Amino acid sequence: MKKSSMVWGVILIVAGLFLLVDNLADLRILSMERIWPVFILITGLAFEFAYFSKKQNPGFLVPGGIITVIGLLFFFETFTNWRFAAYTWPVYPLAVAIGLFQLYLFTQRERGLLVPIFILTAVSVVSFAAMFLNTIQKWVDLGIVLPILLVVFGVIILLRNILKKSE
Repeated sequence: MKKSSMVWGVILIVAGLFLLVDNLADLRILSMERIWPVFILITGLAFEFAYFSKKQNPGFLVPGGIITVIGLLFFFETFTNWRFAAYTWPVYPLAVAIGLFQLYLFTQRERGLLVPIFILTAVSVVSFAAMFLNTIQKWVDLGIVLPILLVVFGVIILLRNILKKSE
């Protein structure tokens, strides 16, 4: 028996068992409500493939990067039942930055592209940080923690200076 036939046999058995468990346990992992991001992801990957297969038309990299990232985000959102959608919105400007960064990396590296890449990335990072701090603030009183941190860092700076002078 050919080795490839064995591999295909195992693949078909695993796929069949997965589908059977999915249907019997009513997991709906392979339902349209869960896998519709595949169509977005395939579109993004098609743009990526269009560039990388021939190394021509670098303009495909921008929509490829954007749509691929958005497809991955939608996969995450559908499998978490959109619980984090209020927190993942900074991925949208980050997706554009990733598409532009691909264009920068795989073309003549025009420095003008770095400006929108930096701005979009900064907007995303600052937004994620603000949401993270807002979430932390719900559990920790920053009115107490921030002054304590300032005092601790001040003491560390003073101790470093004292220790350097004594050496």
